[in-house]
Amino acid sequence: MSLEQLKAFLAKVKGDSNLQEKLKAAKSSEDIVGIAKEHGHEFTADKMTELSEEELEGVSGGQCWKKTNN
Repeated sequence: MSLEQLKAFLAKVKGDSNLQEKLKAAKSSEDIVGIAKEHGHEFTADKMTELSEEELEGVSGGQCWKKTNN
């Protein structure tokens, strides 16, 4: 559940248009965590708040996810 896992997942997403589409359809940070887990990367939603907006935009098609309280 580390920041390194999150960064590894984001690196994978950069080269995978299918993953990019899944992330674009995600409604919450928890959805993103679930997608990442399906692909072998485990981290918590709060780790996403540790990334810069530029890092997130690089793989999210311009969307920026922040931790939700749902």
